[in-house]
Amino acid sequence: MLRLAVTTNAETFQRLREPLAARGIDAAHLQAKERAIPLTDSAVTATPAVDDDTAVAAFDVGLVYPGRLMEGAAITAGLDIPWVNGREAVLTSRNKGGVLAALDAADIPVPYSVMLSNPVAESAVVDAVAELSFPVVVKPNSATRGVGVAKASDIDSLLGVVDYLDLIHDFRATGDKSYLIQEYLPDARDYRAMVIDGECVGGVQRRLPDDLADGRWKHNVHRGAEATGVDLPESHRHLAERAATELDIPYLGVDLLATDDRLVVNETNARPTIDTADKYDDGFYDRLAERIRETAENRP
Repeated sequence: MLRLAVTTNAETFQRLREPLAARGIDAAHLQAKERAIPLTDSAVTATPAVDDDTAVAAFDVGLVYPGRLMEGAAITAGLDIPWVNGREAVLTSRNKGGVLAALDAADIPVPYSVMLSNPVAESAVVDAVAELSFPVVVKPNSATRGVGVAKASDIDSLLGVVDYLDLIHDFRATGDKSYLIQEYLPDARDYRAMVIDGECVGGVQRRLPDDLADGRWKHNVHRGAEATGVDLPESHRHLAERAATELDIPYLGVDLLATDDRLVVNETNARPTIDTADKYDDGFYDRLAERIRETAENRP
């Protein structure tokens, strides 16, 4: 049976174990964070693996490269396996500004967006929104799960948000000192399309339940939104497929925003959470298993 390394131990790992096992793939957790990682031979006995069942030598292929790239480099140094989504795929998708610029250059619709690379003068922030109407959206370039995303209703509130970002970026250890300012699309419907090898294999619509929706506008599941399986329109599927193909990422979550007159790619995620199987197309796990096998077979 093919042995698959999964570096998340949250919902995704629990949901995919049984379906993949039925397809001849044994998924096991490779812990890459919140542990001590041996770096030298002499450290191995002093710092044993958390679980002998997840010894790095036991894997044939990995699903997605560890999200914490520093720990990922250490944990995979002795792990000669291919990844469905490797380090470059994770880096590409995590850079929101880079993704939006690449998609726009390929004539794939995205929200009007500007990247600010700190430190910048206050005048640069004001100039960045000259073509926009308030409110605008401000978001860290590399964060996930909606962390740090804010809506600014006027120039003073925008500069206030930027003040907080300046404080964070003042720490020398902060890796990414950039952020985005984007147009706000009111009443936009929020979708996550899942794409494998350039083909959309289903998706969900993310909405806040009625008891949480009043006065709120973000639809992140980690902030209380619910993901409901939907039959994505062909236009949505096609746009998600175009984005994944342009970025050349085999296994990708593509976030779409839809209004009555626009459909845009808002973000992408090369480490997408897998939802329950009933929210995807029939054959979702067949396609995922096929991609995992092909990755293992085509290792360098």
